[in-house]
Amino acid sequence: MEDWRRNLVTEAADISRILQECRRIAVLGIKPESRAGAPAFFVPEYMLRQGYDVIPVPVYYPNVVEILGRRVYRSLRDVPGPIDMVNVFRRPRDIPPHVADILAVKPRVAWLQLGITHDEAAETLARAGIRVVQDRCLLVEHRRLA
Repeated sequence: MEDWRRNLVTEAADISRILQECRRIAVLGIKPESRAGAPAFFVPEYMLRQGYDVIPVPVYYPNVVEILGRRVYRSLRDVPGPIDMVNVFRRPRDIPPHVADILAVKPRVAWLQLGITHDEAAETLARAGIRVVQDRCLLVEHRRLA
């Protein structure tokens, strides 16, 4: 097995460790309060209530300047300081354009939400030393493992 494959995270113990270590989460594709019923809003809202530092990075909603009481950033590269995790709420076909930005900010983890997988992007990120979780809900895993 190649070394980079160790960065493709599937084991509960590894996910639990990620949830303990990664406290600052940039949410790529977050939705605003007007879409409160969408997972891309209520999952980050849940993580914020659990004490995580949630940084909104919406893809749409150009007039929204704040989500969850937090300043909105238009790009991962605009977020000041280190990012522990990029939590991705984008369709699989929309993942490739974000890979360069994820690589540029070099988070510990790229977490693709439930229903989202992109093996090529995952391999690229894993080869760069970024741990990758695919097709898992952050809220569900936090409730299960934390």
